[in-house]
Amino acid sequence: MQLTAPPSRRATDALVRRRPGRRVRRRPPARRAAALAALLALLPAAVTACGTRLPDSAFTHRPAAAGTGTGAGANPASDTGVTATEIRIGIVTSLTSPVGSEVFSGPRYGAQAFVQALNDRGGLHGRTVKLVTCDDGGSGIGNQDCVHRLIDQQHVFAFVSGSVLDYAGAPYVSGKGVPDIGGQPIGTAYDRWPHLYGIYGSAAPRDGQAVGWNGTLYQTPEVFRFFTERLGTTSAAVVAYNQADSARYAAQLKAGLEAEGYRVLTQTVDFALPNFQAVAAAVRADGSQLLLDAMDTRGNAALCRALDEAGVRVAAKATNVQNWSQTVGTDYRASPACRDALWATSASLNYEDVSQPAVRDFRAAMARYFPDREPLLSAWELEGWAGAQWLTDAMDSCAAELTRACVERFMNRAEPYDAHGLILPASFVPQPPPTGPTRACLNAARWQDTAYGGRGGWVTQVASMTTTCFEVPQLPYRP
Repeated sequence: MQLTAPPSRRATDALVRRRPGRRVRRRPPARRAAALAALLALLPAAVTACGTRLPDSAFTHRPAAAGTGTGAGANPASDTGVTATEIRIGIVTSLTSPVGSEVFSGPRYGAQAFVQALNDRGGLHGRTVKLVTCDDGGSGIGNQDCVHRLIDQQHVFAFVSGSVLDYAGAPYVSGKGVPDIGGQPIGTAYDRWPHLYGIYGSAAPRDGQAVGWNGTLYQTPEVFRFFTERLGTTSAAVVAYNQADSARYAAQLKAGLEAEGYRVLTQTVDFALPNFQAVAAAVRADGSQLLLDAMDTRGNAALCRALDEAGVRVAAKATNVQNWSQTVGTDYRASPACRDALWATSASLNYEDVSQPAVRDFRAAMARYFPDREPLLSAWELEGWAGAQWLTDAMDSCAAELTRACVERFMNRAEPYDAHGLILPASFVPQPPPTGPTRACLNAARWQDTAYGGRGGWVTQVASMTTTCFEVPQLPYRP
């Protein structure tokens, strides 16, 4: 389950935040409000991302690593975008969107690093993988333009590790039968359209008709159960803007918390003129232990600053995988106490945990190909790498006879996939509408200023994400 607005927290913040060495143009409040509304409208689609409905046996098998080879002479030009020596893959990213260049860029960098490392090892069965990128500008029209350009003009074989604000081109991608693998489920497209395979898997029918099961999706409250068992929390505060989509997501958080027996304090602030001092006073009076929100980083940083100034301490300030980033040290520089209470949860490994071989490979490639990304690394970059691994393993299963149909057989198989341990096992086998409790697992990390020789970073807080699991209810909602 995602705890806060997957794109919104850092997304609208990029309109007003300045990072060292980069100037960001401040946009009018009305434009910021519109961007926030568009982002928060997409929230519910990612709520189940940290859960899994897979049986225990799903956590015991790992596919073989992708093979490489030479022998290009035996390769046929077997499908669109595939020649004897090359495979053409597309990546669409909302890189220059109104909400800033860093918000959606992470998965693209991770996928690019994976492909460069793959090609440096000789490619895949004698073929070089060529990435063709497109920036959709964060608009639906731009997204449609990108998918048409990559499919109709560049003739890509597949898409990989997409991260877009408005996936308006999804019906065209699906209609053309182009596999889209490892994308971030920011909207509802990956729970609706066939041929689209989000990074967290899906058990929905994905028949191109309604989202989920006749327009219903399900959230699971394992994150709240985790904090109860780990920190003993039984009370929570949820902070939202006076904006419809923010309020809707806050209500969804409240429902999940109450399902886990929490006493919940809800606080609403004005988007243009938020009074976070009043929120800090309410949190103090309530004694809230867990703090969650449906706001952007700009709002979160201001809230944390108000909490620190008022001397209010919480057991955990919870965030999600999209905000699991190295920029926390600067984003929350004015609120060290609140920063020290930041926790993040996800369905993927900690990008800082180099004790894991797959993470070491990721970090080595990022250091080699994108050394300037070191202070900007994020969990989304790791998941972009995992998406590229998934597509590569699917293509590798086809050997020289690489076709879209073969790739989709790999994607639709019953055996779940974990990107060599980088993500929780995921699959795309349609299931009936969920009923009753399910087994849901997660990873968790906490920001610590003293970690990693004093530079600060995220420290994993579970022994294994595949064993940090809970039997939790499945709560329906309408996106």
